[in-house]
Amino acid sequence: KNNNNNNNNKNNNNNNKADVEDEKAQPSAFTGEGKLVNSGEFDGLKGDKAKAKIIEKLEAEGKGRRKIQYKLRDWIFSRQRYWGEPIPIYFPVNMADPNGDPRKGDEHTIDYQTPIPVPEEELPLQLPEMDNFQPGDDPQGCLARAADWRYFLKDGKWYARETNTMPQWAGSCWYYLRFIDPLNDQQPFSKQADDDWMPVDLYVGGQEHATLHLLYARFWHKVLYEAGLTKTKEPFQKLVHQGMILGTDGEKMSKSRGNVVNPDDVVNEHGADSLRLYEMFMGPLEATKPWQTSQVSGVVRFRDKVYALATRGDLQDTMDEKIEKAMHKCIKKVTEDVESMSFNTAISAMMVFTNTLQDAAKEGMVPRKAVETLALLVSPFAPHLGEECWKMLGHEDSLAFHPWPEYDEALCVESTVTIGVQVNGKLRGQLEIEKDAPEDKAKEAAMAIPGVEQFAGGKEMKKFIYRPGKIINIVVAK
Repeated sequence: KNNNNNNNNKNNNNNNKADVEDEKAQPSAFTGEGKLVNSGEFDGLKGDKAKAKIIEKLEAEGKGRRKIQYKLRDWIFSRQRYWGEPIPIYFPVNMADPNGDPRKGDEHTIDYQTPIPVPEEELPLQLPEMDNFQPGDDPQGCLARAADWRYFLKDGKWYARETNTMPQWAGSCWYYLRFIDPLNDQQPFSKQADDDWMPVDLYVGGQEHATLHLLYARFWHKVLYEAGLTKTKEPFQKLVHQGMILGTDGEKMSKSRGNVVNPDDVVNEHGADSLRLYEMFMGPLEATKPWQTSQVSGVVRFRDKVYALATRGDLQDTMDEKIEKAMHKCIKKVTEDVESMSFNTAISAMMVFTNTLQDAAKEGMVPRKAVETLALLVSPFAPHLGEECWKMLGHEDSLAFHPWPEYDEALCVESTVTIGVQVNGKLRGQLEIEKDAPEDKAKEAAMAIPGVEQFAGGKEMKKFIYRPGKIINIVVAK
């Protein structure tokens, strides 16, 4: 019997040892979706399915109900300053002398434990006119000094208004709804405006907005939706986070670091359009990028080239095929890049097209239509430049009234391509040829290249490798 017990203990110890070794063998903590254990009828269920079944049972037994909880970052809503929406709340005032007047400083107490909302028909509550709205020493704020506004009689009893005001968030949380109907003096916005304009197609903001304005605005919108004031459940359809522009030292701009770039200085030296162009040309919108003042000169040269083209006195009414194709490719590239918010590559495409027109200018063959198109394309990026060029080209109305240029897809497709020609794996020349040129034509053209003829001419050709539109490799005997 003792031997059997010893054997059992030995087996148990071995099993425990194996379990410990298995645990040690785990390379990392388990982070997947587990199954419920020791949970009775819910054993074996996973994640959301388990939660749903448990809630169903609690509801069936009358012990609980499903509810969505919203969590907001702590938000101190009141401000002790003048500029801000007055909070439409007032409180009872208890006078020491029933015949006293709190506006005159007579002794009284304010019952802050009994807040009363201003009736809806008395809204909006207006700020009082004040000559001095500096904060002062009173923690209640400067509105506490506006006694005639703060205290009022109602049904023979004195009341005191709340003297704190709302923060700027109170307006910015729903500003996009007011923007759709700004002249409406009867409602915040009409149902028709809501139907016509909402939801917002695109929200562009920094990453810091994710836990501040974006969160608050969405919360307010949810309340307005549940109150039936807007038809859209979500306020914004698409979110794009713009990257941060760092100082020239690659660090976040800060006064303490002394690396802040004042945009006014750039505007004063180079103009507002150059500032806009450089900011968009620095890199992808979402990327974090260091500011380099020395590189602003690049977009300044581009600006000056565009203006020089628009002020030429020998613009032509005809356009050759090369420039026409370049123009349509530029229109397509800029149009698509604007839609995808790839502003840096859109500007790059316009720079390439500008250089093409400058080459044509050497022979006095710059087409008027091509320069007009360039002015239209550059206008969203450099509005002053676009308008000035448009006027210099003889137009009286603003280019804002002119339709956006359209491109011909057929003219955006290259019929020829430049490919490398190798001899025994080494590049010996380049060949411009039709994309789908047959092999015999490609071989004839390749052998006519001086560099190729030098290394392959008169030698036995072992192999001719041709990949249409990509490369040619001629293998010859050594």
